[in-house]
Amino acid sequence: MAFEGLADRLQGTIKKITGKGKVTEADVKEMTREVRLALLEADVNYKVVKDLIKRIKERAVGQEVMESLTPGQQVIKVVKEELTELMGGEQSKIAVANKPPTVIMMVGLQGAGKTTTTGKLANHLRKKFNRNPLLVAADVYRPAAIDQLETLGEQLEMPVYSKGTDANPVDIANEAIAKAKEEHHDYVLIDTAGRLHIDEDLMGELTQIKEDTSPDEIFLVVDSMTGQDAVTVADSFDDQLDISGVVLTKLDGDTRGGAALSIRAVTGKPIKFAGMGEKLDQLEAFHPDRMASRILGMGDVFSLIEKAETEVDEKKAKEMQSKMRSMSFTFEDFLEQMEQVKSMGPLDELIDMMPGANKMKGMKNLQVDDKQLTHIEAIIQSMTKTERVDPSVINASRKKRIAKGSGTSVAQVNRLLKQFEEMKKMMKQMTNQKKGKKGGMNLPFM
Repeated sequence: MAFEGLADRLQGTIKKITGKGKVTEADVKEMTREVRLALLEADVNYKVVKDLIKRIKERAVGQEVMESLTPGQQVIKVVKEELTELMGGEQSKIAVANKPPTVIMMVGLQGAGKTTTTGKLANHLRKKFNRNPLLVAADVYRPAAIDQLETLGEQLEMPVYSKGTDANPVDIANEAIAKAKEEHHDYVLIDTAGRLHIDEDLMGELTQIKEDTSPDEIFLVVDSMTGQDAVTVADSFDDQLDISGVVLTKLDGDTRGGAALSIRAVTGKPIKFAGMGEKLDQLEAFHPDRMASRILGMGDVFSLIEKAETEVDEKKAKEMQSKMRSMSFTFEDFLEQMEQVKSMGPLDELIDMMPGANKMKGMKNLQVDDKQLTHIEAIIQSMTKTERVDPSVINASRKKRIAKGSGTSVAQVNRLLKQFEEMKKMMKQMTNQKKGKKGGMNLPFM
């Protein structure tokens, strides 16, 4: 999870005052000290931390908190609101040109994941907004970058405008925009050159592309694992190009998260998107309020619902709910549900989005191994159709056959059969409780 170390520290700190009937100035002082240490350890810019702590302290000892019936919860509310404001306050949406195409320049240092992010953004625009982007290979200095973008285009079944390594990047960008107008593409994503460090040649070329194409957005792609260096890079690019937003990559990695919390405050430019994995569908719009909730262990139910709405077939989900109520839910159905859940992303990320999951017994240190799902799938697929529909027919000899066919043990088969029966009973209870309620999104296993 992004910000894992920071989240652990902050959640431990605020837990101490959550249930307090009265919060003293000494309590607030101790809490803000711990919050400050947690943020500094997460590599958040020192000045940013100092300003944030000052605001939290002023509000936390103010009248709105001290005279509240639940001062502990009010302090947490203050911390969440200030963290949200630090990261930009509200989601900064992508620009749309008055007259298509909308032109987006993708800039950044070499190795930050710029080319991959260009492909991810194109995929996001198509899936989320039904757009028709044109990808532009304007990094003429690295043949590998052109090849990579063309490969991404093939995977996404999207066109890539490329003229090889001998053409002028400014000409490539201009010609691509003209082609986009002819072929009715509503977005043009220009993958520009990167360097290992910022230099005059790079900035000169990027400035020329900007002047010639008048992009609607200039997105700086930054590797969040580089810590404070990411903030320095963002500041430098902003000075030269007046960027319109930042895309953070590798936010799912072993990162302290300080860059995400500092960039907005230092540059004044919003974080537009966050890369949450290597796959082409793992780019998320950045919501400061949702990220603050996840850092404080409050979950992110809105993102969870959005994932479900994107990946889950609602008609099938309702059919499944009906089967659960009638106890006619089979291993065939279970297999189908597993596929839908897997399409939503890694299970540990989904659990992080569940409100209160960090407080549930056993959840905090739960290590979810997606390979376990593979074992379960193998066991079910080794069953006959009759066995999947009616598991009660599975006797000792059938269990041995299933275990052998799935490369598992009889004990694992027994465990799955037992868990499946328990799950059916639990789901029947849950769906019966929901009976009569209308509206809402049916998530898998609900």
